[in-house]
Amino acid sequence: PGAGNKGSKYTSNKTHYSPTDPDARISVKPGKARKLNYLSQLSVDTAHHVITDIRAYHADGKDNQQLPDIVKRLKSRLWQQGLYWENCVADTGYSSGENYAFLENQGLKSFIPPHGTYKGGPTDFIYNEIEDYYTCPQGKVIPFTKIFSDYRTGTKKKEYRARKHVCIACPLRPSCLGKSAQEKKFSVTYYREEYERNIKRVNSPQGRYMKGKRQSTVEPVFGTLTQFMGMRKINTIGIKQANKVMHLSAIAYNLKKYLKFEQKRSNSGLGQLAFIINIKRTFQNLFLILVRPSKLSLS
Repeated sequence: PGAGNKGSKYTSNKTHYSPTDPDARISVKPGKARKLNYLSQLSVDTAHHVITDIRAYHADGKDNQQLPDIVKRLKSRLWQQGLYWENCVADTGYSSGENYAFLENQGLKSFIPPHGTYKGGPTDFIYNEIEDYYTCPQGKVIPFTKIFSDYRTGTKKKEYRARKHVCIACPLRPSCLGKSAQEKKFSVTYYREEYERNIKRVNSPQGRYMKGKRQSTVEPVFGTLTQFMGMRKINTIGIKQANKVMHLSAIAYNLKKYLKFEQKRSNSGLGQLAFIINIKRTFQNLFLILVRPSKLSLS
């Protein structure tokens, strides 16, 4: 059923599955019908709009869960071709503290807007980075106590808690603690520093430029693949076959880019002949991929 249907909330991967294609998953997205899908993740070179990586994933996963796998695979491929990767631009769906820390360890600058739920601490509280504690509006210190894992999301967090005697005589206690609490306690993401560095980059002039590049580069490629390259519907069974379909769609897209690039360079008759030979060889290899898919090594 569609997203506005009365029974749509009961359609999930816990209640429905495909007996013919167990790899397909029901995807949930606001405003769109719930149906069995595959998730396509791709990366695009912002300079020439060339697809540099594409892969099929299960549709019940989140975008930020796939980012490390994409980065490791793509960075290795670009390194083998002698290409240097410096900036990673993505939308909010790829945002997480783990991803920010991972990209920094990989030597990449992230330009990924954070989720609206991120907060660096309670409002009007001042954070001391050197000694790792917060100061409340009344000047009381809220020290760091422990690191724990959120049971709902599985993310690492840091807990800050004040002693009971610190908040007893505070004039802001009713509004700050509420009725039942006896002490000030709150949690902040373990990757607060990574968040703050990324937010600073996103809000900089370079970050605003990167946002425009992402909107004008990646989104049109997705539209072209679904509208003209046969990725609107996958007519295969299994995630491996869906992965081949996505690779073939990306090959067709990049061939069009290659045609336009080579046509501008081929002015002489000899250049046009070499261009035709190269295209013929490319389509011969593509034909071999289609007739012998079991021997295809996609990388």
